Amino acid sequence: MFHGVSRGHPDEEVFGSVYNQRVVGRLLPYILPYKGLALLAFGAMLVYTATQVAIPWLIKIAIDNYIVPGDLDGLTAIFVLFIGIALVNWIANYVQQYSMEKVGQGVLYNLRQKLFGHVQKQSMAFFDKTEVGRLMSRVMGDVSQLQEFAALVVMTAGELLALGGIVVALLVMNLKLGLVTMSVIPVLMLIMAVWQPFARKAFMKVRVAISIVNSSFNENITGVRVVQAMNRQDLNELQFDEKNTTHRDTNLWASKLSAGLLPAVDVFTAVAIGLAIFFGSRMIAGDDMEVGALVAFILYIQRFFDPIRNMTMQYTQLQRSMASGARIFDLMDWKPDLVDAPGAITAPPIKGDIQLKDLTFSYVPGEDVIKNVNLHIEPGEVAAIVGPTGAGKTTLVSLLSRFYDVPEGMGAILVDGNDIRDVKRASLAGQMSMVLQEPFLFSGTVAENIKYNHVNATREEMITSAEAVGAHDFIMRLEDGYDTFLAERGINLSVGQRQLISFARALVADPKILILDEATANIDSYTEMLIQRALLRLLKGRTAIVIAHRLSTIRGADKIVVLNLGEVVEVGNHEELLEKDGLYAHLYKMNYAAIEAPIPVSENGH
Repeated sequence: MFHGVSRGHPDEEVFGSVYNQRVVGRLLPYILPYKGLALLAFGAMLVYTATQVAIPWLIKIAIDNYIVPGDLDGLTAIFVLFIGIALVNWIANYVQQYSMEKVGQGVLYNLRQKLFGHVQKQSMAFFDKTEVGRLMSRVMGDVSQLQEFAALVVMTAGELLALGGIVVALLVMNLKLGLVTMSVIPVLMLIMAVWQPFARKAFMKVRVAISIVNSSFNENITGVRVVQAMNRQDLNELQFDEKNTTHRDTNLWASKLSAGLLPAVDVFTAVAIGLAIFFGSRMIAGDDMEVGALVAFILYIQRFFDPIRNMTMQYTQLQRSMASGARIFDLMDWKPDLVDAPGAITAPPIKGDIQLKDLTFSYVPGEDVIKNVNLHIEPGEVAAIVGPTGAGKTTLVSLLSRFYDVPEGMGAILVDGNDIRDVKRASLAGQMSMVLQEPFLFSGTVAENIKYNHVNATREEMITSAEAVGAHDFIMRLEDGYDTFLAERGINLSVGQRQLISFARALVADPKILILDEATANIDSYTEMLIQRALLRLLKGRTAIVIAHRLSTIRGADKIVVLNLGEVVEVGNHEELLEKDGLYAHLYKMNYAAIEAPIPVSENGH
């Protein structure tokens, strides 16, 4: 099961076993579409390995059969054979690497695509407890790590085959000398067994250190406005320097361990070669061995330790791949907790009648955010929801938008008499629009943002929507008008301009139910005036639910619902609620007392 945790949680850096049957089993369906390429890569790897093993043997034949006897004419055939083997070796290596890259990229593409689609289907509850950075780590980092698995498997298989071929060649060429030269292997294996745990810890520390550095860098760049406003640059630089120093030191320690192993392998290679020369020269003197065989022995010994060295270095990477695979498939196994019920109907064209019946909801069991709410909003009615911070206003509209499902036995939300849990969410959401407090625009043109979920809308419909909300004039003043490219999150526009585009995006959908969640909270008075005018046209003939702290924006609502601590405490229009002199009247007085209070001046009148 996948659990949302804070950034830098230890399980981000856990190394898996070298072989995880569950991960391999889950990965196979992604590899099978490329089984032809995978088999081609495996065949090419066999040919490549065979040519690698054949070269020392060919040198033995050249020395013993042609050079020592003085048959130099016969070397021509050996030379041609050498060139042929080298050419086959190059072609096989190219085919192997290119085929495995195509397999890896194909698996990477399909896995990322499926993972992205799976994440998109999750409910808001999933995103509430799962950090964006953690999901990015899965979709980007872990998938990339897993991509290397197939290539590593083929490489490791090739190294093992090469190792096996060399051992066979050594023993066939001279059994006694082969056993003597391989006597150093147990000692080398012991050294590697001791080295591996230290290396594993070192590499884990490197991953943790780079994770901390990246997190710090991202945090300070994302919050650069706050950093500069608080003049924290120097202190942040010192803190980053500490993290960066730790990362440097851990990398140096890991490098020392890696550097320490390679000379050890080279030392044992030299010892094995020394043993071969010492005993082999005596065998040659006793006519038990030929000169060419000894030369081939030395070449084989040099190649013998290369696969061992390579497999040792690949060991940690295989562990990382298995751990990444386990994390990816844990995420893939997370079942969306908001799905259409079996037999759910497609919502017909809705009128906009909304009923909340005995509605209760909690994010944490036992801590109700909404408590036994009953409310009826008639078609075409504008209902404003007000209340103190934490009253449950946003939760209420989130339930209506079905970002969260109402648990069974905790009441119901009906639209045109249909329980929204019994209606396909897409068919209902397609007839609703929502404008949030924080306007979010995507990288793309203004036109693409307005037509975001209605790409088939005509240009005329798009412009009409922009004109209706007062956005057309400022859009036409942009460099390329509706074709102006917006930076990430629309940062090259003001907050008010972004919000106007959000309103246009909501209107182009021609929704029957419109939800405005603090949509005017972060805009200036002039833009709010434009939106107030636009709302007169925007809300006409639509059911609307408006949440606002600025009570001036909801005075004209048909119905004002006052929430407090998750309960409906008052319902009525503006005048009726003022007459009751309850919570609404208190909020209204506080709101306008703040607005009408005189601006304080200093004692000298400035």
